[in-house]
Amino acid sequence: MSKIQKAINEIQSSRNKARTPGAVSQLGVLVDKRDVPGDDEAPEALLGDETRQIAALETPVSTKLVEVSRKSLTDAGFIAPDDEEQLIINQFRQIKRPLIAHAFGKRATKIEGGHVILVTSALPGDGKTFSCINLALSIASEQDRSVLLIDGDVAKAHVSRLFGIEEQPGLTDILQRDSDYDLSDVIVETDVDGLSLIPAGKMNSHVTELFASNRMERLIKAVSAQDPNRVVIFDSSPLLPTSESRVLSTLVGQVVLIVCANKTPRSAVLNAIEMMEEGKAVNVVLNQARNEAGFDYYGGRYGYAAGERAAEESRQE
Repeated sequence: MSKIQKAINEIQSSRNKARTPGAVSQLGVLVDKRDVPGDDEAPEALLGDETRQIAALETPVSTKLVEVSRKSLTDAGFIAPDDEEQLIINQFRQIKRPLIAHAFGKRATKIEGGHVILVTSALPGDGKTFSCINLALSIASEQDRSVLLIDGDVAKAHVSRLFGIEEQPGLTDILQRDSDYDLSDVIVETDVDGLSLIPAGKMNSHVTELFASNRMERLIKAVSAQDPNRVVIFDSSPLLPTSESRVLSTLVGQVVLIVCANKTPRSAVLNAIEMMEEGKAVNVVLNQARNEAGFDYYGGRYGYAAGERAAEESRQE
């Protein structure tokens, strides 16, 4: 039994309650397409009562297109180089499979809201954003799925910067009470089939309160209603030093917790898991472990152990 599994078992025993079956699994260039006149009613139509919300969702989803530069992402260490690309692809295929199965109930117990996934870590520097981007790209390659990657780490906004959309209106902007933005203003399509983005938006001193608002819940429902086959992934701040990610964890169906081998303290992993709601589906992914051949790999309950030698600093975001 792995140390991670033992840690999870300790929490389960201390709570003396069973978790959801199958819930704990170890495991750019921006181009404007067109200008859209402002509509003062759009935010309320999107985030108000269901009838008006459905009507609003019939409007175009996005007015922007991002051309994703795989070379830039590789140079920055967020995509494996060509000689190791297949290894990382295979790893994330195995990471995504149980997540998709539980999200849509295919040959697994369906988790309520399981199509909304939070990728986080206990502490900074455990490889959260590296994992989040690769997971999103992997799910986007599915024949019957699409992915909306939301930058929920407003303070750092790594995803927004990497895709060149940090100056675009985003999550915090549409969540403002007096917002003039609707979904078509903040969702950015990419030239990667099946992948779209929502930037972090402007820094706000009340990010936690924005995430805890009713508007946030309605936003998640709205983006989910647009496409029943869509997986929504939040890249969030680390759990222990911030409060925003704790709020986000209550809004999603599944959590992917990135743990860095020989770096993340055991106590930090325990504390991070303890912070989550009882019965939350927690998927733990071990990052930067070493196999017998000396390769780094992502490992966990599902037993994948392929190598991946992207630069170590690429996993520190």
